[in-house]
Amino acid sequence: MITEFTPFASLFGGILIGLSAVILMAFNGRIAGMTAMLGGVLSPSNPDSPWRLAFLVGAIAAPMIATVLGAEFTFASPTTGALLALGGVIVGVGVTYGSGCTSGHGVCGIARLSPRSLVATLTFMATTFATVTLIRHGFGG
Repeated sequence: MITEFTPFASLFGGILIGLSAVILMAFNGRIAGMTAMLGGVLSPSNPDSPWRLAFLVGAIAAPMIATVLGAEFTFASPTTGALLALGGVIVGVGVTYGSGCTSGHGVCGIARLSPRSLVATLTFMATTFATVTLIRHGFGG
């Protein structure tokens, strides 16, 4: 499985993620961690639910709107749906123990020079590197 190199699309996406994080911090004083946002929306009596829901809806609606406007997104996975679901559960447990997700630590935490976020992001990256190496060159093919 070869990964397509898309530097301009990746740069544009990164700029949009960073811009949304800056706007949320500037106007709301909040960190754009997707896991915390989802948790806040699911909490029944959270007064922050409306803006959290708006942010999450925007994150979901943006690719849909881009598709309607002609953008093409492809997704292929060499694994089964069951393994993808298991991976989602493992990530969910990890963000719980890690006190945040990649967007909260990697985008916002590092920007705030948080030592905890730097360690968390380095751990995410090292684990990703090891996983890809094992899957592509070890027992995966």
